[in-house]
Amino acid sequence: MDNTEAAKQINLHGNLITASNDENLTNIFHQIRTSKSPAVINFGASWCRVCAEILPSFNQLSNKFPKLSFVYADIDECPETTQHIRYTPTFHFYRDGERVDAMFGAGQERMN
Repeated sequence: MDNTEAAKQINLHGNLITASNDENLTNIFHQIRTSKSPAVINFGASWCRVCAEILPSFNQLSNKFPKLSFVYADIDECPETTQHIRYTPTFHFYRDGERVDAMFGAGQERMN
């Protein structure tokens, strides 16, 4: 088990989802749009050192905010649906089914 998998396994509320492929991420996007519940998508990559460093903080935030949906999408596992992502990590924030903000790159200090 790599650090990415270990960091994702300590989610207490079941509100941290991992997109396993393009079809799965497309379904997650659809669910975000139709449910209109707030969501954060973390686009990362297994080879990205910064992505691996902030994943535990992303998980902690999912535990702190159980009413939000948190999604981790590896750009290499979802290449078609993430082709617009130019930097890792990239975060997209959704409210009422619409993307309302984005954050490109992140260090530990930006996650707090």
